[in-house]
Amino acid sequence: MTETIVLLDLTTPERADKLRALLPPGFVLTHGTARGDEHMKEIIADADYAIAGQVAVSAEVLRAAKKLKLLHKWGVGVDNIDTATAKELGIGVARTTGSNALPVAEFALGLMLSALRYIGYGHAELKKGHWSTGHLPGETFMLSGKTVGIVGFGAIGQNVAKLLKGFGCTLLYHKRHKLSATEEATLGVTYASMAEILAKSDIVSLHCPLTPETSNLIDTKALAAMKTTAILINVARGGVVNEADLVVALRNREIAGAAMDVYSVEPLPADSDLLTLDNLVVTPHLAAMAADNFAPTVSRMFANMAHVSRGEPVPEKDFVV
Repeated sequence: MTETIVLLDLTTPERADKLRALLPPGFVLTHGTARGDEHMKEIIADADYAIAGQVAVSAEVLRAAKKLKLLHKWGVGVDNIDTATAKELGIGVARTTGSNALPVAEFALGLMLSALRYIGYGHAELKKGHWSTGHLPGETFMLSGKTVGIVGFGAIGQNVAKLLKGFGCTLLYHKRHKLSATEEATLGVTYASMAEILAKSDIVSLHCPLTPETSNLIDTKALAAMKTTAILINVARGGVVNEADLVVALRNREIAGAAMDVYSVEPLPADSDLLTLDNLVVTPHLAAMAADNFAPTVSRMFANMAHVSRGEPVPEKDFVV
């Protein structure tokens, strides 16, 4: 018997073919061809399994599924999936814990360098024919030797710390539960409160999940507590930062700059005030995308679906509900 997997995200036929090349025997794959809940309700209706990358999966979409056994997040964060409804309906939810940790960590470093050195700004201006060496929006700074505050210290945050070791940075971290002294020594990090992170860091890098506790964590008050020479990096979730407050802080030069790959509304609207700032680097949720990480992550998702197909549990590290 053939079982159907649907990728709820809009994708290209070429990328769909790459996914199909990794399918286990007995599975077929379909995918989204338009945005929005109405289309997702149509394509999930007869699917046995579903994959959600960047799209939000609402209760209404889940209730349209007639025989869904497992909804698999392509990534880690499930804040945009109605897990309570999934549990109510008996639909399993899984994720690829840690699969994108290194790609996202590398991307965060790229954003740090771009924001510190106005790489994005210089690129955009030169594309317009402007040689802007003497007309940058602010001063440029090296990453080497800086104090970096890492907010959220799971697999991604820890990989950021490992990568920053080579830059001779002082590394502070904040998470709900402190590491042991041995773990801190191994990673070369020191625990700090959020107040200390904001006051001491040259770079504040966000790697925490979006929860009621972290929603609008970075707001006017937090931004005012940062150094005026500091930059903010967000590769976590858009809702962790109050974007309206950030726009004001960047326009008033209350902090030197920021770089972000995630937004409260995605795709980012073309009229967003974020796109008007010369001291903000913006990218369209690219951090987890790396061609050399594609096959291992996809194969892991498909293996979890094969487990369910055989009546076996999803491995504990990937199981959500």
